[in-house]
Amino acid sequence: MTHSREIINSEEMNRAMVRIAHEILEKNKGTEGLALIGIRTGGAYLAKRFQEKIHAVEGCEVPLGLLDITMYRDDLTEIGPQPNVGETDISFDVNGKNVVLVDDVLFTGRTIRCALDALIDLGRPRSIQLAVLVDRGHRELPVKPDYVGKNIPTARHEEVVVKFKEHDGEDSVCIVERSPDVEA
Repeated sequence: MTHSREIINSEEMNRAMVRIAHEILEKNKGTEGLALIGIRTGGAYLAKRFQEKIHAVEGCEVPLGLLDITMYRDDLTEIGPQPNVGETDISFDVNGKNVVLVDDVLFTGRTIRCALDALIDLGRPRSIQLAVLVDRGHRELPVKPDYVGKNIPTARHEEVVVKFKEHDGEDSVCIVERSPDVEA
């Protein structure tokens, strides 16, 4: 049995993205040396939105990259014999950049660990910051975001589902409650 409830609507999601974009600019004192890298797939949509919002404020386009972390996962053998590997598309040099790594939901921290490994394989950024739309807790690794849209305490059996208009036709965040005995 599943039950879903919306916890962030379209307007709230937009306000959180605008606030995070401003916080990124403030912390980095503008756009000089700044780059955004979205973790596929939700982080990719989010990073593109941050790029657009930063452009609207500063009038310049911050470099944007997309990172696929599939081959860096520590549970690759559990995914199946043919994992779906996406494309990493980073057309700029990460060396010396202040990179903001972007993901939609922060949970255990394992995805971020994979993303850090993948990013370091590409070069040596000056700094790596983390921006997430939702921090749901339950960390298994010492990962803390620099920018958070909303902290949402969840139970382990719940799932946070982020919808983006580019893919799902709407912007929203929902919690899907499953029976604790049902695997997510």
